[in-house]
Amino acid sequence: MCGRFTLVIAPENMARRFQVEMQNLEYRMRYNIAPGQQVLAIIAEKGKRRMGELRWGLIPSWAKDDKKGFQWINARAESLQEKPSFQKLLSRKRCIIPADSFYEWKDTKQGKQPMRIMRKDEQPFAFAGLFDTWVQPDGQKVHTCTIITTTPNDVVAPIHPRMPVILREEDESIWLDREYQDHQQLQSMLVPYKAEWMQAYPVSKAVGNVKNDHLDCIREVSLHEEE
Repeated sequence: MCGRFTLVIAPENMARRFQVEMQNLEYRMRYNIAPGQQVLAIIAEKGKRRMGELRWGLIPSWAKDDKKGFQWINARAESLQEKPSFQKLLSRKRCIIPADSFYEWKDTKQGKQPMRIMRKDEQPFAFAGLFDTWVQPDGQKVHTCTIITTTPNDVVAPIHPRMPVILREEDESIWLDREYQDHQQLQSMLVPYKAEWMQAYPVSKAVGNVKNDHLDCIREVSLHEEE
């Protein structure tokens, strides 16, 4: 699964990398993004990209309440087309979620050790996501999303049995195109990111507390510091 990630790039770099305007967004660097929080996401309408906020944890439009939100922070790539609710979203409600690293917890003799996983060149990337809109009993709309996961590559495998789908940059526009309906081609994008482009290192166990959202969360630690 993917349960935490970061987005700490400068806003001008974000705008350039993802081809979006950010003037109307309140942007701040996020060192420990967690389920239930608002996350930046990008959708496309008539070929134009638009960035806004979605709540992480999918609540499908047909849900009776918001309890499913924390159950559906992730969606397995392998079963998207087997579940009617996800199949519909795969057709019309695809999004990308900008990030520059994610955290997973590795089993060690000393207990669970958080690891930060990122590109070797430290450049941002896009998670493949799905979104939906749920209407509360009072009529207020809640826009939510889920991050798609797949099997791990060789960097992530020793840490966790799943990893988020990181789209190739050249696939992002196709993924965002609502008119594109070739599900077989879309499914082919939901594969592990190339291991040779990634790295992982241990970070402080303070990451486990969602209240900690600061630079120290991404600082590399030696394992004896965590014992």
